[in-house]
Amino acid sequence: METISLFIRPLALGVCLTANLTAGHLLIQLISTATITLLPIIPAVSTLTITILFLLTILELAVAIIQAYVFVLLLSLYLQENI
Repeated sequence: METISLFIRPLALGVCLTANLTAGHLLIQLISTATITLLPIIPAVSTLTITILFLLTILELAVAIIQAYVFVLLLSLYLQENI
């Protein structure tokens, strides 16, 4: 039972990190599609969405760095438990 737990924990961590990163990418895709759609219709709103998109990209970069740090930290803790 302990062996199964040792394999499941890093796998669950990977799934959680993948879901977090995918959600951010999906949000960026949706906002960029809205920006392209609104550009010919309402340029002022399109400018606002471009600004939001830029800020979201910076946030997504910060989240990716933090997620990578957490993944490495937890993985090293999981491996230390086994040694």
